[in-house]
Amino acid sequence: MTAQILIITGSILLGVLGLIHFLYVLNTKKFNAFDDKVTTAMQQTTPVLTKQTSMWQAWLGFNYSHSFGVLWVPLFYIPMAINHMSVLQQSLWLTALLPIIAMVYTVLSKRYWFKVPMVGSMIALLCFSAAFYLLHLP
Repeated sequence: MTAQILIITGSILLGVLGLIHFLYVLNTKKFNAFDDKVTTAMQQTTPVLTKQTSMWQAWLGFNYSHSFGVLWVPLFYIPMAINHMSVLQQSLWLTALLPIIAMVYTVLSKRYWFKVPMVGSMIALLCFSAAFYLLHLP
């Protein structure tokens, strides 16, 4: 029961962060550059990889896909924890994946982003690691 609550809690936390990120990209200018000239330059410049998009479109696409990727954690693990906890208890892989995902987001947020996603990812990491311990270790 405790492991189930920890998995759901960590998943909700990552889901809230992912949803806020998505809504910020969709409805605000929070991901625009502080200097409007930079945003304009991104809109007028293509990446070396292809001329079929602008740096601005690539930036928006990255942020939308990043949000969508994070949202898969709660979309998959909350129903699993509620309806199929026995599957999670029996699967070392499915339960080990959670702390790995949270660790990756913790490292990325420490290295590239800012404090809020780092703290949220660290809390999720603690929840998922504790759940893994409770399910698979003595």
